Amino acid sequence: MNADIYIVRHGNTFDPGDTLLRVGARTDLALSLSGCEQADRLGRHFRERDIVFSSIRTGPLRRTRETTDRIGAYQRSLADIRIEPFLKEIDYGPDEGVAESEVLARIGPAGLQAWEEAGRPPPGWIVDPPALEASWRSLFEHLQSTPGAHLVVTSNGIARFARSAIGDRGPGKLSTGGYGVIRLSAGGPEALCWNERP
Repeated sequence: MNADIYIVRHGNTFDPGDTLLRVGARTDLALSLSGCEQADRLGRHFRERDIVFSSIRTGPLRRTRETTDRIGAYQRSLADIRIEPFLKEIDYGPDEGVAESEVLARIGPAGLQAWEEAGRPPPGWIVDPPALEASWRSLFEHLQSTPGAHLVVTSNGIARFARSAIGDRGPGKLSTGGYGVIRLSAGGPEALCWNERP
């Protein structure tokens, strides 16, 4: 029997017309109106597919906890929600709370592309890819013996390392309100889908 890990990126923290800022571990924002709508869409999407989560894990920031709660409101029965510190978010160092245009000016297009496509952090960002991959592997090892669906809600900075943790070098980025599924089976872990948005 398989264990399917649904890895969800929290919903938006900015709405159209807002100035987009690079927010990470030091910025604890609530979901915006559109972020609440994204979380509700995810909840309905999983309910319509009769996906009932036997375990739920979330990061400690408000945006991940609110996304988790809104998805949970659509479950037939709600599993206990466990907060996992490693699911918090990375620290963007000098770019924390800075407008995206300024971040791009500082690190350049190549630096942003290296992060987006390969998970290589620009200078000054506080992130340890090997440690994050090890945390994901530890979580997968723990969940592998529990068949069924499991929900993990986190940020993009953390979610992107779930795929590399299983040796899958596909794109790691998840859009806000998006999800991916990693299946743990006797044949080994595999990404069934990535960056799906209902």
